[in-house]
Amino acid sequence: MNNSLDFSPEQFRQLLNKTSDLVIDQYADLESKKAYHYFPQKEVESWFDEPLPTDGMEPEMVLDLFKKLVMDTATNNVGPYMYAYVMAGGSQMSLLAEKLTATINQNAGKWHLGPAASEIEKRVVQWAGELTSFGKDCGGVMVSGGSAANLAGLTVARNFFFEKEKIREKGLFGMKPFTVYASTEVHGCVDKSLMELGIGTNQLRKIEVNDDFTINLEALEKAIERDRKAGYTPFCIVGNAGTVNTGAIDDLTALASIARENDLWFHIDGAYGGLPACLNSIKEQYRGIELADSLALDFHKWMYQTFEAGCLLVKDFSILQRTYFKQASYLDTRLEDQGRTNFNEHYFQLTRNAKAIKVWMSLKTYGMKKLRRMIQKDIDLAHYLGEQVEKAADFELKSTSHLAVTCFRYTNGLTDETAIDELNRKLIPALEKDGRVFITGTTLNDQFVIRACLINHRMHEETVDYLLEVVREVGKGIRSTK
Repeated sequence: MNNSLDFSPEQFRQLLNKTSDLVIDQYADLESKKAYHYFPQKEVESWFDEPLPTDGMEPEMVLDLFKKLVMDTATNNVGPYMYAYVMAGGSQMSLLAEKLTATINQNAGKWHLGPAASEIEKRVVQWAGELTSFGKDCGGVMVSGGSAANLAGLTVARNFFFEKEKIREKGLFGMKPFTVYASTEVHGCVDKSLMELGIGTNQLRKIEVNDDFTINLEALEKAIERDRKAGYTPFCIVGNAGTVNTGAIDDLTALASIARENDLWFHIDGAYGGLPACLNSIKEQYRGIELADSLALDFHKWMYQTFEAGCLLVKDFSILQRTYFKQASYLDTRLEDQGRTNFNEHYFQLTRNAKAIKVWMSLKTYGMKKLRRMIQKDIDLAHYLGEQVEKAADFELKSTSHLAVTCFRYTNGLTDETAIDELNRKLIPALEKDGRVFITGTTLNDQFVIRACLINHRMHEETVDYLLEVVREVGKGIRSTK
């Protein structure tokens, strides 16, 4: 009788081979596969409405069930017709690295639990600092994604800025409200972070933007001055290195100057757009990124990693320890080598998977020369989409950027704003049901628009043309049924 959960070596080999076949099938002929499979929520729920299993079933049957219920119905993020949110499709080396990393099952919380994983994470962090020009001697930590990176950055900002007030021990009790500043285009995770940190969204000052959706610097300075006079304590500016709505990049040098003049922490949200700072073609737009105190990044966006692979960078690694360290008897490190880096002392989590391994393996495999080409290609495709929209009589371009986001509307000859808005709002759920492409909308200048994000190394001009063809076809169908 088998007294462990392991399969026999032969059965394990057969199961591994079967899972490999499933992976190969998933990547086969991606351009012929739909981006989305529409099923009513109640139907999907019914597939899994079952009691807790008492006796197990054959693993081969479980794999078959997974293929039928999960793989065959999955939103096709890896395919070339995914334009919604920021879905980069992942890379096959990242997938392989995930498999190998899960095999060794390292806890990257303490050095001696994963020595190589810990050193790889340090190296990946330094590479990220070098790539973005934030600083190759920076410190940092891998996290789940951009939201976690921004939460961590704001946690560091709060704990460091108010270190003399012993905020880690005393909390916020007795302190007068302190304020954070960002543009109206800032990601919603900043609001959530201020909720988590006890600062409250009432203390988040969302500053108006210019016509190019970058923060209005004059309005920012007035808001800081107004808050000081009202008795608040301004403490942090959040700059955008690529907003999720339009890809707008704030004037980072000017924000750094305002932060420095007012003795504020300067954090940059580069989760969407930070890594393209490695491109010579747009490096100028990121001038000032090196002046930030902290920077949030996402490798599962522009570096085409599988989920999850976020990162927080700080200028001084010791600040992370001053933010998060808590001595515990079961984690006593006094007998360990002094050169070891225990990431649990520099971040909230103790148990962490080794996210940096897949980034390291991908960078080693593809090299930055090839990855830069992919990033530039995606940006060029977004501009190509904008050009095609402008050429078409039945589309209207609403925004483009230095990055890979293009916002537009389908008009089909309509001129009435209410009718155009209604048509585009109906388009999104209609396209979801159609399933050939997957795309979502957003609001710009009080107008509902279709937002296309083109971060996918498998996209090309023909797949972009296909997007417009499908939108046009589905849009005409909506009008014909009125």
